Amino acid sequence: MSLDALFDPRSVAVVGASANPAKWGYWLAAGALAGRSRRSVHLVNQRGGHLDGVPFLPDLGSLATVPEQIVVAVPPQQVRPVVVEGLAAGARCFTVITSGGSGPEEERELASLVTSHGGRLLGPNCMGVVDTTTELRLSWGDFPAGAVGLVSQSGNLALEIGRLLARAGQGFSRFVSLGNQRDIDAADALDALIAHDATRVVAAYVEDFRDGRRLARTLAAAHAAGKPVLLLTLGRSEASGRAAASHTGALVSARAVVDAVCRDTGAILLESAGELVDTAVLLTAARHGQGQRRAQGRIQGQGQGSCLGRGRAVPEAAADADADAFASDETPASPEAPRIAVVGDSGGQGALAADALTARGLHVPVLDEATRAAVAAHLPGRGGCGNPVDLAGAGEADLRNYARITRALLDGGDTDATVLTGYFGDYATANPEQTREECEVAEELGEAARKAGRLLVVHTMARDTPALTVLREHGVPVYERIEQAATALAHAARLERATPYAPPGRVPPPSRPVADGGYESVRALLRSHGLDFPTAEFVTTADEAADAARRTGYPLALKAMGLAHKTEAGGVALGIVDETALRAAFARMRDTTGAARYAVEEMAVHPHSVELIAGVRYDPAFGPVAMVGLGGVTAELLADTALALAPLTPVRARELLLSLRHAPLLTGWRGAPAVDLDAAADALCALARAASEHPELIELEVNPLLVHPGGAVALDAHGVLT
Repeated sequence: MSLDALFDPRSVAVVGASANPAKWGYWLAAGALAGRSRRSVHLVNQRGGHLDGVPFLPDLGSLATVPEQIVVAVPPQQVRPVVVEGLAAGARCFTVITSGGSGPEEERELASLVTSHGGRLLGPNCMGVVDTTTELRLSWGDFPAGAVGLVSQSGNLALEIGRLLARAGQGFSRFVSLGNQRDIDAADALDALIAHDATRVVAAYVEDFRDGRRLARTLAAAHAAGKPVLLLTLGRSEASGRAAASHTGALVSARAVVDAVCRDTGAILLESAGELVDTAVLLTAARHGQGQRRAQGRIQGQGQGSCLGRGRAVPEAAADADADAFASDETPASPEAPRIAVVGDSGGQGALAADALTARGLHVPVLDEATRAAVAAHLPGRGGCGNPVDLAGAGEADLRNYARITRALLDGGDTDATVLTGYFGDYATANPEQTREECEVAEELGEAARKAGRLLVVHTMARDTPALTVLREHGVPVYERIEQAATALAHAARLERATPYAPPGRVPPPSRPVADGGYESVRALLRSHGLDFPTAEFVTTADEAADAARRTGYPLALKAMGLAHKTEAGGVALGIVDETALRAAFARMRDTTGAARYAVEEMAVHPHSVELIAGVRYDPAFGPVAMVGLGGVTAELLADTALALAPLTPVRARELLLSLRHAPLLTGWRGAPAVDLDAAADALCALARAASEHPELIELEVNPLLVHPGGAVALDAHGVLT
């Protein structure tokens, strides 16, 4: 069912309306009355009263017409009777502010009652809904109008975001408080924002991801529609409640899963409300007013498509990393990074701005000769026309030099965005007589960015001056701290370069589940999906082990079965060269582990090999999540991993491998031959497919997965059943 009745109802009834500003019912009623020019508004309170000349009616049955949306702000025990009365009257959309009963089951029954009548329910226990484009304000608090659509499970966080947006000259197109999500959930609300023309940037705070796969498809759809999604979360989907029984369990945190989903779908996972607002302000500017040379919302650079889509190196660039870059703690800007021009009225501030941008993977290049000449024409002899550009007093000599020099940088074509840093915006504070001229220069700056079709960002030590108001009115992002500007630009670059793929759906379970998670069973499962293992036989006695070894051949490995972490428990012996050594290892291992069954396995020895760990863990919200990283006994120590929703395509699996910090080890480190990346990717796909087809396995792991120039072979495997 469409959510039109939620965002733009023809009529609204507020049940629980109040004339007391200390009560929720007052703010809901007052907000509803503010939209009377667009819709009919009915106020209901069985005790009577009135607000703004509108009388309170005793019940819904007293209404002359059927309200399209009913807002319920009554005590929990009265919610169900109000909803029943509303459904009987013909209403089909309910926003329930209070809780819907004594517990979750009653709330689910309430939602089922509404949906069985073809209706929709927002909440219960929510803060309401706001649509500034339709004059709908059914909530408490201030919601400034703007271009950001917000979906939130926290009301107070929404108010904080609203205040930060207002200070930055921006606001909301829509706000949806999810509450307990008994019917309308985050994916529903986000779908509505994607389709909403006035929403240019989508923000969401989600704690409970529910059907994570569906939400992932919604996030990917938003990216495809050119609607950037900025996500905040507590960093946890529902925990399984079990201690990690594998390395995979220890390495795959819930926060890492959400981060992987965002990378897969083109959304941006952020850390705070402030970071969200900083990024949203820049993105709304990039999609309105500035950047007229945009294609599907992307700011165009010179001959390279999207300027902010050229962020840090894509995964394939790991294959070309040199030794110095691999060994360094600092990641240099990729040649594809967005190119930023910096201009400041202080050499120190310009240099710090360049450092902040570079530290976040952006590129501050040397300017072309023509651009330098155009800049130098407006600088005094001591001014610096490199990058950063140092005005060196040119601004104080003539405020319009700010516009002239910034215009030269924007029009130069050798950078994709310009950052103006320093004092501009504050001249009129010290000298009010400069107010008019400073505002005129601000107008020129905004117009220069619009005509150039490139992004202008301003960092200033001022706050809320007339000139800054003019800049914001022209869609120029304004920041008080340079790190805010640099971080927002970096997030925009990540967003624009994202190449999301369609998140996989759920895979139907097989007819025959896996019997147990031991090596023997898991090995058979994975071999049936095409994963290669060394030749092995499974035995119970030393004599059987010796017989198997004669068929397998030496050297070989002996492994105790039934152990989650074999090496730590003393359940692995490698490089056994003869029967005497085998019998000694068998006796020692039996005494140490008490295992009843053992694997006698050929040693897999391949020159120039690399040990990986590959696993899949079932997340209650998002389903199977694949992980690959540097493996062996140091897997948790290195914690160099990459995650994605399973199952995987070979292309996606290869991207994961090349996104690892230690990817140069796979592509030919210090003259060594590269491993067979296609074979490694195929092995990851086989593992992810097996796990996706067997949901009874909440964890499935191969460690180590030995990849080498000739292929990939699994040396151990383990599973955890539900």
